[in-house]
Amino acid sequence: MDNLYKIEAVGNVKPILLMIVVQTLYAVVNIMIKLVADDGMSLSILVTYRFIFASAFIVPLALIFERKSLQCLTGQVLLQGLLCGVFGGALLQNLYVKSLALTSAVYVTAMLNLIPAVTYVLSVFVGFEKSNLGTVGGMAKLVGTLTGIAGAMILTFYKGRRLCLWSTYIDLSHHATSPPTAPTGSLLWGCILAFAATLSYSLWLIVQTKMSQKFPWHYSIAALTSVTASILSVIFALCTERDWSQWKLGWNLRLLTAASAGIFASGVCYTLLAWCVRRKGPLFASAFSPLMLVVVTLAGPLVLDECLNIGSLTGSVLIVGGLYMLLWGKSKETPRELSEMVSSKGSPQCDPIHIINNPSLACSQRNHDNKILPTVPSCTPLSVNHS
Repeated sequence: MDNLYKIEAVGNVKPILLMIVVQTLYAVVNIMIKLVADDGMSLSILVTYRFIFASAFIVPLALIFERKSLQCLTGQVLLQGLLCGVFGGALLQNLYVKSLALTSAVYVTAMLNLIPAVTYVLSVFVGFEKSNLGTVGGMAKLVGTLTGIAGAMILTFYKGRRLCLWSTYIDLSHHATSPPTAPTGSLLWGCILAFAATLSYSLWLIVQTKMSQKFPWHYSIAALTSVTASILSVIFALCTERDWSQWKLGWNLRLLTAASAGIFASGVCYTLLAWCVRRKGPLFASAFSPLMLVVVTLAGPLVLDECLNIGSLTGSVLIVGGLYMLLWGKSKETPRELSEMVSSKGSPQCDPIHIINNPSLACSQRNHDNKILPTVPSCTPLSVNHS
């Protein structure tokens, strides 16, 4: 029994580290996107190139390491892959850049920090998460989620006194003037689109969780998402962008940003996110999204010559504290669920021997054999581009 707890404790560290890597990669790529956006590049075309590079990177990996997944492709899996490409790809990214154009990065970033709360509500509604408000773990998850959201809001809206602690006097974006204030109507419409992007991201995590139950192939899930998103993004960009010169990529920061966003933020991160969602559930993955704000806040003074402030530090502390509280709440639920699993394993019943010749039935049996611990309800951006 003690060995089982130790194995579970070690296994819980890996998803945490991977989600930190995912959010760090997102933050670095988003700083690069901020630079090319200031340079005048069309963001819809950037989204298109992003998913093209992602498809070119992840599809060969899926064919090499998960060739057997082709035998498990069904109509339901393809439909779920299409939904992942819509909610987690084309729709999500284009809603984000449109809301960014109508409002500002402050409003959009604040709205996107509702992702953990929206995902928690949706997960409880569809049965992937149990609220368990009568237990210590359930209350810790709820309070931790709300604390993280509150910290993200403080970090975004409250500034306070400036703290220029480690400025390198480097400003790669070369801000000349402040952007004009958006009209009230545009601001309202932009906030609505930003909330729609938040809902899209949360739905993507839910669909991906459902998809991973019967199709536990991480590279293949990422490949289906990237290919679908690239096709939809090309169609959208062709319908909205009339300047053909925007499609040209030279040997400059635009090419580097598009390649980095595709290979790392989509290809690598989508694969890691698919693995973490299957192991720990959609709420666990979404809870790490505010960490990207912390990384960007710390990187701003080093790269863009931006000063920290009291609000940034206060919000960062609350975000990290909320994440620790949420993770602690999930860990408190683990021993009880492990005990239930051990008691069920201790029954005198023997597992039957299955002889399977049909590939589709083999996929179903593999899914049955690969069932994960009850802590994961049948299963962390972003990729979300913060310009």
